[in-house]
Amino acid sequence: MRTMDLGDMRFADTMRTILYCRVSTADQTLAHQRTQAEAAGFRLDEVLADHGVSGVSTTLHERPEGRRLFDMLRDGDTLVVRWLDRLGRNYRDVTDTIREFMRRGIIIKTVINSMVFDGSTKEPMQQAVRDALIAFMAAAAEAQAEATKEAQRAGIAHAKQNDHGTKFRGRKPTFVLDTMVLVQELLGQGIGVAEVARQTKLKRQTVYRIKNDPARQAAALAAWYPNPHESL
Repeated sequence: MRTMDLGDMRFADTMRTILYCRVSTADQTLAHQRTQAEAAGFRLDEVLADHGVSGVSTTLHERPEGRRLFDMLRDGDTLVVRWLDRLGRNYRDVTDTIREFMRRGIIIKTVINSMVFDGSTKEPMQQAVRDALIAFMAAAAEAQAEATKEAQRAGIAHAKQNDHGTKFRGRKPTFVLDTMVLVQELLGQGIGVAEVARQTKLKRQTVYRIKNDPARQAAALAAWYPNPHESL
């Protein structure tokens, strides 16, 4: 068995685990994403977070902490994100970002489903599977954003048609659009309602409402959050 020499130990000491969070609205919290990561077993050396930014209209390079992330990460470091949509919801930006990080020897891990993207593999078939999975997840994030925006636009139109000159918006939802997207993603992965409720800290009844009538829930959100980008 090979033992670590002094150079290996010095290198191991410098490897860091960095959590990157994108917090799109004031109703979301950095603490929730950090707690999820720590509960999944990650020992974090540093946490970076961009607040109030859209994953649709801003690339990772355009966000203050996103730019800092590119400067900080080094060969051997691990980047942790709740899901790839925290890096962004633009297909090209997300895939280009992950490829650049992997070329630099950085490992990307997700809290949800414990996905690992590592550029060290040299076997062509494993590379193909890895790259296809990255492409699929990035495309799904962008498609989900587009579908959610469309649902919210429909909700806005519905609210205007039924407004009749009043300002009544009903009870404020107990979740934001970003949480609704996460619920739909988890349900789409075959995760049960009880586990989705646990991960998102929503009541089971709320998860069932999102599952059974997403258009109506999007309309309710639209009455409180009229900007389709603000919680993506």
